[in-house]
Amino acid sequence: MKKLLTILLVFVFFVSYSQKADTLNVDSVETIAIVDSIQNKFLNPDTVQSDTLSQASDAQKKIQVPPIHDLISFGKIFWSIIFLIIGYFTLRFLGSVLEKFAEKSTTYRITIKGFIPILKIVGWAFILFIIIAGIFQPPINAVLTATASLGIAIGFAAQDIIKNIFGGIMILFDRPFQVGDKIEIGNFYGEVVEIGLRSTRIVTPDDSLVSVPNSEVMNTSVSNANAGEPNCQVVAEIYLPITVDTTKVRQVAIEAAQVSKYIYLNKPIVVLFFNEVKERRSYLKMRLKAYVADIRYEFAFKSDMTELVMRELLKSHLINPDDLK
Repeated sequence: MKKLLTILLVFVFFVSYSQKADTLNVDSVETIAIVDSIQNKFLNPDTVQSDTLSQASDAQKKIQVPPIHDLISFGKIFWSIIFLIIGYFTLRFLGSVLEKFAEKSTTYRITIKGFIPILKIVGWAFILFIIIAGIFQPPINAVLTATASLGIAIGFAAQDIIKNIFGGIMILFDRPFQVGDKIEIGNFYGEVVEIGLRSTRIVTPDDSLVSVPNSEVMNTSVSNANAGEPNCQVVAEIYLPITVDTTKVRQVAIEAAQVSKYIYLNKPIVVLFFNEVKERRSYLKMRLKAYVADIRYEFAFKSDMTELVMRELLKSHLINPDDLK
């Protein structure tokens, strides 16, 4: 049995060998050429090295940066400065026009002002594109090389500035607030007047301009009072005697808020009472919640509600002035 299997295997081997020989005879010329080329590459390392060097030199020629005097000239610098000046005054003019239109409309003020920082970023990006691609016209390889080198240098030298720039871009896209909103960042509360690439500027109630770095804004909890709407909720707190009639006081407070010239009547007025102990005495703290029509009159509305409520409570004899001492 083993001899029979051996004879069969030998027969199959000869048949397959004869078929391969026929195929080899048909394409013998091409096969010999391929083998010779492979042998030359493996047996002649100098040839391989020369081919590698030639390929490297070709690649270097492709990425070779042209001389600096070919990229920069007096004319290109002159027209670049002209475009920068024109772009600066154009964007400044458009920003001032949008500011004036925004101040004339309470309803669309926040929407128009929110468009101003986006206009500035897009405008400056377009101006830089014109200067680079239209005036200097550097090769794409030179642009990539310079961008990589500049990115590494800036990344090490100005990490905080880059954080603030990315923070400003993220604020514009994520929109946790926009220009015209009333926000609270840390210990500062006020109206957002500008969202720049480096910082966000807010005006506090005492008319102080506060600049907060954008990186700090992105890493801090931000409270937004109006979330893009021209109206916002205002809370007036008044301390009353514990024996006061809360039903009548609530009615007086609601009516006093309704007659204020700053009231926004499309949203509800809420009156809440809380018990508080101060200096070993128990008081009722009334919280009057109402909406002001324009967020810029927030504190005027709060003062107006407090004055109207206290005047009506004293006039109606619902509270005794001696009880407030």
